[in-house]
Amino acid sequence: MRRQSISFTEPNDEWLKNQIDNKEYSSKSELVNDLIRQARNQQKKIDLIRLKLDKAEKSGFTTESQSEILKQSKSMLNG
Repeated sequence: MRRQSISFTEPNDEWLKNQIDNKEYSSKSELVNDLIRQARNQQKKIDLIRLKLDKAEKSGFTTESQSEILKQSKSMLNG
């Protein structure tokens, strides 16, 4: 694992300390890595939505209802 040195604003540092004090995480490194994983997963979902929107815009009209489209999208995002 690579070591990095990063600086936090005071409010962010306090929040990190509170998470560790509350036994949510054992270290700042673990917490920051988890936040990065969550951000990466969220970005994957956003990228998928963008691809779907691009495809939908290029495909024209649909006969599916809004609720049907939403249900399909949620199903695809949740795997």
